[in-house]
Amino acid sequence: MRPICAAFATLALGLVSTVPAHAQEAAEPKVNMVDVFGKDKCPESSDDTIVICKRYDEGERFRIPESLRTSASPQNEAWNQKVRAYEMVGRSGTMSCSPVGAGGFTGCTGQLINQAYAEKKTAPGVRASQLIAEERAKRLSTIDQDAAETQAAVEMQEEQILARRRLEQQASGEPAPSSEAEPRPEAEKPQPK
Repeated sequence: MRPICAAFATLALGLVSTVPAHAQEAAEPKVNMVDVFGKDKCPESSDDTIVICKRYDEGERFRIPESLRTSASPQNEAWNQKVRAYEMVGRSGTMSCSPVGAGGFTGCTGQLINQAYAEKKTAPGVRASQLIAEERAKRLSTIDQDAAETQAAVEMQEEQILARRRLEQQASGEPAPSSEAEPRPEAEKPQPK
């Protein structure tokens, strides 16, 4: 039994060694990522290199990359912002937003108002009245269709009720009511005696 296993192992080693060396050493192609701006031409890929182009607007050509533009690091804070912060350190009294002094609360209110106006300027422009008007227009645009659907459903239910009553009357042996409205007899007037 062992000589057969040894023969298969020798045969397998012979097959592996017959595979060409260049097929065994086939390398993955290189990937080259390139940033292009505006209408610049993207370099073409070659047999051993794949080129991937990431296109930006022309205005981004000489700007700092977007991932590096903003930072929460205190080292990147502008000097004038630091100076403004130091201006408020010793202030107290009216318009100071400080717990010290009689009128400190007035400054806090002013700061809140200024902050709200600044947020309003930087906000994308969404206002509650605009959202309400859009929602109202959306609802009013379907009101006629909704009313027609409701009316059709009510009429269908009325027809089903009438059909069921006719079937019940037919089953009980009573004459079926006609679909036309029967004239009502006029009330008899009392005659004088």
